[in-house]
Amino acid sequence: MINLIEKPTRYLFFTGKGGVGKTSISCATAIALADQGRKVLLVSTDPASNLDEVLAVKLGTTPTPIPGVARLEAMNLDPEEAAREYRERMVEPYRGVLPDATLRSMEEQLSGSCTMEIAAFDEFSRLLGDPGRTSAYDHVIFDTAPTGHTLRLLSLPHAWSSFIETNTTGTSCLGPLAGLQDQKNLYQASVESLADPDRTTLVLVSRPEASALREAERSSVELRELGVSNQLLVLNGIFKAARKEDKMALAFEQRGSDALAAMPAGITALPRQEIHLSPRALLGVDALRAMFNGASHTPTPSPGVTVRRDLPPPLIKLIDELEQEGKGVIMTMGKGGVGKTTVAAAIALELARRGHTVHLNTTDPAAHVSWVIENPPATLKVGRINAEDETQSYRDEVMGAVGTQLDDQGRALLAEDLRSPCTEEVAVFRTFARTVAEGKDGFVVLDTAPTGHTILLLDAAEAYHREVLRQSSNMPETVRELLTRLRDKNFTRVLLVTLPEATPVHEAERLQGDLARAEITPFAWVINQALSPIETSDPVLSSRKNNEKRYVEEVGNLSRRIALVPWLAEPPVGSKGLAKMLGN
Repeated sequence: MINLIEKPTRYLFFTGKGGVGKTSISCATAIALADQGRKVLLVSTDPASNLDEVLAVKLGTTPTPIPGVARLEAMNLDPEEAAREYRERMVEPYRGVLPDATLRSMEEQLSGSCTMEIAAFDEFSRLLGDPGRTSAYDHVIFDTAPTGHTLRLLSLPHAWSSFIETNTTGTSCLGPLAGLQDQKNLYQASVESLADPDRTTLVLVSRPEASALREAERSSVELRELGVSNQLLVLNGIFKAARKEDKMALAFEQRGSDALAAMPAGITALPRQEIHLSPRALLGVDALRAMFNGASHTPTPSPGVTVRRDLPPPLIKLIDELEQEGKGVIMTMGKGGVGKTTVAAAIALELARRGHTVHLNTTDPAAHVSWVIENPPATLKVGRINAEDETQSYRDEVMGAVGTQLDDQGRALLAEDLRSPCTEEVAVFRTFARTVAEGKDGFVVLDTAPTGHTILLLDAAEAYHREVLRQSSNMPETVRELLTRLRDKNFTRVLLVTLPEATPVHEAERLQGDLARAEITPFAWVINQALSPIETSDPVLSSRKNNEKRYVEEVGNLSRRIALVPWLAEPPVGSKGLAKMLGN
């Protein structure tokens, strides 16, 4: 066992599957180091950051002092603001030099989600690769986005360095490459900082759950391949039953123990730290400070077993309503780690069991659908949108359709353009649109990416055609019809999945507002892994159970249609496990 706050490196990166507690632990670490007398900067690179809520202070894109913690400052990297500044920085040198039509074309090319990502990374690189930006701090702590996003973010220095090195046209989907050339040294310095074990530590955060541990192993391997070798593992939410006669508490403990006993080999040798399950929400400085200062978390023991009766209906009732249309698209959305995958799989499996043709798919870069469902029935097709395969297919299609009309030099330039990292974004989006279109003939259940990725995907709908038409004159009908289908309440039913906890509920509430601005109305909310229906007298579980009530009520104020899925003694994996989520 190790202690995270003893002899830390200057840079600390916290990453892991959504919902494992990265933000809470990174905040607690930052507070503990500041309390030791260190000057600390805490940065979130997550497009759906919740640092503000956890620290109970409004943050912006510049360092903000945290009340109650001397020497600690925090900030969010705002992808939209970063993209706006990036666009202006790329276009401004050409104002008054190039024709207005050319400038408008540049701005259009810089309007996609790929630009947003590279712009956010640009800001990230300035903090990591430019020592002058953070020279006032002893430690810089990065609360990173869910794993799929983080892996993509950390691989960008290599992808863009390669693209800049080999591109000869001087242009890209990001506009003039001169601006990117200026950043090359900065990106290289970022890569060197990430790979230096004396300067950087990667903290893999996981819960004692099979899917989270597999995700931690995948991250460990892929990041080691990127040169990030100094890694340690934090196991969050370790639970020990207080009473041996409490069957549910024992089951809760056993479920965690089984997951740890089957820990993937790729992370078993990592130095680790265990953090016990907290009986209360880790919101605010006092609660976070208790994580490392030894303060007691133990709540007052419950006088007996209690079960709430005034609860929302089970998931099976919601499926009854979803089935009435006989076809269409069902999308699960929400914060990473709330159980979108298992909810989607349970719905898809039950619809298939009732005789419907169902396609269960995911747009999540860190797809887990195949982990929870095995041997699906003949009426259920299970798949995922594989970015690498879709990108290659798209390149081949464009080269076949457009390249044949060009001379050798033109084909070479087109092939070079298609090597841009932005091409992947376009290719995946096309497949997403094509999958949604399948809802005309049967049920399509889409397990979507964590909230930030989902919003970037939906935001791309109207801007997407600009990038496609640079490379091809053909606009797929599925893309032209996508937004119309997503906005059609009879065609697309969006389910917001949450846990009965502050951050997941409030993030889903923000997502509901974002969807409303896109003219998409959620069909229902699903409250997952609720302790409210279970019988327990364990003090920790009882405390968490009592805390749930306010968040169940909050959801009731946000939606007229709600389903509740109880916490299960056994993981919801396979047909039997998923069926238990239905509550019938």
